Amino acid sequence: MTHDYDAPPADDGFDQPVARQLPPFDEAAEMAVLGSLILSGRAAEDVVEIVQPEDFYRPAHETIYRALVDLHNAGEAHDPIALGNRLERDGDLTRCGDRPYVFALVNAVHTVANAGRHAEIVREKAILRKVLDAATGMTHNVHGREHSPDEIIQSAFDTLEGLAGLTDLGADDLTIGVDIMDTVAEVVDIRENGPKEGLLTGFTDFDSLTGGLQPGQFVLIAARPAMGKSVLAGDFARHTAIRNDIPTVFFSLEMGRKELEKRFLAAQARYPLHWMKSKGPVDDAAVMKLIEAGKDMQASPLHIVADTGVTLAKIRSHCRRVQRRHGLGLVVIDYLQLMGGESTGRGDNRQQEVSRISRGLKTLAMDLEVPVIALSQLNRGPEQRQDKKPMVSDLRESGSLEQDADIVILLHREDAYDKETPRAGEADLIVAKHRNGPTATITVAFQGHYARFVDMAQA
Repeated sequence: MTHDYDAPPADDGFDQPVARQLPPFDEAAEMAVLGSLILSGRAAEDVVEIVQPEDFYRPAHETIYRALVDLHNAGEAHDPIALGNRLERDGDLTRCGDRPYVFALVNAVHTVANAGRHAEIVREKAILRKVLDAATGMTHNVHGREHSPDEIIQSAFDTLEGLAGLTDLGADDLTIGVDIMDTVAEVVDIRENGPKEGLLTGFTDFDSLTGGLQPGQFVLIAARPAMGKSVLAGDFARHTAIRNDIPTVFFSLEMGRKELEKRFLAAQARYPLHWMKSKGPVDDAAVMKLIEAGKDMQASPLHIVADTGVTLAKIRSHCRRVQRRHGLGLVVIDYLQLMGGESTGRGDNRQQEVSRISRGLKTLAMDLEVPVIALSQLNRGPEQRQDKKPMVSDLRESGSLEQDADIVILLHREDAYDKETPRAGEADLIVAKHRNGPTATITVAFQGHYARFVDMAQA
C-alpha cells in the first residue's frame, strides 16, 4: 500500500480540519525490496549499493534488512526459514511480525528483476523524509529565537547542501579506483616536476618554504598589538588580488573601509601614509602614483568588507556569494578575536566561542577550497621574556587555534621594544607551525611609513 505525503483532506469542505499527513514512504516498495533479497542473492548486489538500513520507514523492515545483509555478507542462506531463525535468535522475530510476515514479504514480489528500481523508490522516500525533517528543524529555529537570521539562513543552506549530496546514490564510492590512480599520477608528477605552486604571497623566502598557500589551508598570523598584523595580511591580499588578479575577500573588523583603502593605496603607490592625513605641498608625481595605484586597485578583484559585527555565518555567506559570482582565491579576516560569538544558547565562555570560530574557519577553508588567513592576538607572554620573541603557547584565549591552523606565523619586530636595536626596520616571520612542511624564521623589511612589509632585497 502506497501512502502519498500530499494526500488530500478527508473532506473538501473549507470548515473541516485537514487530515494528518503521513511522512513520505512506500510500504509496497519496502516489502518488495526485502522479498527480493530473501529470494535472490543477486538482488542483494544491486540493493546494498542503493539502500541503507535507516532508509526504511518501518522499524521492522529496517531490522529485517539488517539481518538479510548480515546473512548475505556471511555467505549463509537467507531463505524465509533461515531469516526467521536469525530474527528469532536476535530476539526480533515477534516484533517483526513472526514467520507469517516473512513469507508475506516473499509473496509481495512479482519479479526480483525490479529490485533495483524498488530500492531507488525506498531511498527517494527516505530523502524526502530528511527534507521534511530539515524543514521542521528550520521552523523550530525560526520560532526558537535562539539564533540570528544570518545563522538560521546559513544553517539552512548547509543542511540543504548536505541533502543534495544524498541523490548521488553512492556515485563517489564507485569512483574510488579512479581517484586513487589520479593521486598516484599526481605523486609521480611532483617527483618529476616538483610540487604545484600554491597561492604566492610575494615574500620569496616564505613562498619557497611553503610552496605558496594551498587550497583548504587555515593560516594564522599572530602577534602582540602594533606589530603590523593588519599590514602583513594586507600585503598578502594586495599581492593576490592586484598583482595576480585572483579574487580576494578582506574582512576588516577593526578599521573602516576608507582607512583600509588608504593603507592599501599607500603600500601600493609607495606614498607615505601620514601624508594622506596631513596638510602639505602637493607633489604632482606622487599624486600620479596614487592615481595609478588607485586604478590598479579599482580594476582588481579585491573585495573589502568593513563590518565590526561580522560573524562566522556572515563571513561564510558572503564568501559563497563572491565565489558563485566571481570565483574566489583567498579570504583574509582581521581579526579573529573581534568576531562575534555564535549564539548556541549554552552560555559558553569566550574561550569556547573562539574554539568554535577557529574550527569554523578551518571548515570554511576546506569547503571553499581556498586558503583562509585569520589574524589573532597574542597574550602578554612575550613581554615577560627577555628576548620578547613570541611562541605558539602565547596564542590568546584558545589552544584550539594551534590545533586547527595549518600554518602559524608569529610576527615579531625587535624595534617595537628597543628603538636602538641594530635590527631596526626588520621583522621576523616566525613560521612556528607548518603542517606537512618545515618551520623557519624568515626576515623581511618593515616599511611602516608605507604601511607594508617587503623582502629584504627590495628594502
